[in-house]
Amino acid sequence: MSDTTSPFGVLLVNLGTPDSPTAPDVKKFLKQFLSDPRVVDISPWIWKPILNGIILTTRPAKVAKLYESIWWEQGSPLMVISQRQRDKLMQSLHHSFGFKVPVELGMSYGNPSLESGLNNLKSQGVNKIFVLPLYAQYSCSTVAPVFDAISDLHRTKRDFPELRINKDYFDHPSYIAALAGSVKQHWQSKGQGEVLLMSFHGVPVRYVTEGDPYQMQCQKTAELVADALGLTAKQWRICFQSQFGKEQWLTPATDKLLEALPAEGVKSVDIMCPAFSSDCLETLEEISEEGKASFIAAGGERYEFIACLNDSNPHISLLSQIVEQQTLGWC
Repeated sequence: MSDTTSPFGVLLVNLGTPDSPTAPDVKKFLKQFLSDPRVVDISPWIWKPILNGIILTTRPAKVAKLYESIWWEQGSPLMVISQRQRDKLMQSLHHSFGFKVPVELGMSYGNPSLESGLNNLKSQGVNKIFVLPLYAQYSCSTVAPVFDAISDLHRTKRDFPELRINKDYFDHPSYIAALAGSVKQHWQSKGQGEVLLMSFHGVPVRYVTEGDPYQMQCQKTAELVADALGLTAKQWRICFQSQFGKEQWLTPATDKLLEALPAEGVKSVDIMCPAFSSDCLETLEEISEEGKASFIAAGGERYEFIACLNDSNPHISLLSQIVEQQTLGWC
């Protein structure tokens, strides 16, 4: 096989980000995101008036300011990191397979779209595509929308490429090792806090009771990381962040836990976000900034945020392993 051809390509998928930290771009992004019935499955007759009449008229300007506070010179942190992940994964796969494997980005919401990512792969002559959503834990609100969208894009096509979609990797040994390694590296440079908090993005309790395995997978990830670090039950906690709306969400809520810990005698914490493959608004602003402010205001003394795996070598190695394992028979 020549160095310029490949029997398959990879579509690397993340949630997405506004094109700029401005109210118009944030509004456009939020409208697409919050209009997905997989994300908000309330009846459209109830939800659309709330979304269009209240949320999209009040939230974009506020959220834009939050994005502006964490925006990098090169662009959105999530986008910049995703591009680095794409480039490094392509290099890693080239080394592993001995030929160039095209890797493209596709975001569930915003740009570049899933459609553009698929089209870019097809334009390179790829007729087998491995879709890798960057969500270690499966949820009907994250991985399922990727499946839905890709199916919809091919619904009217006379032909479509052979497709494989990765569902999760919450207990993959290399994922656990990468997370534990990032914590150990942080402890070596910053010292170890009394408690390690593992904050996962929340989902409504109803999703879990209706069959979503997300909570179970988050719990398993946290337990495996704690075991890998040799932590006792008192040295770590699991929690859930980014609650939205009035419905009951998974608990304990990260913000409430941070406010409560100092009263329990915990004055020093380290916090990580294992469900996020890239640092973004929810980690850089909500956890690193807001979380710290809440903890210190409640009487905490030391608060350390541990960055996501991002484009670190262990993370890229993990993604490369997943591609190699899930594309068996394609080479």
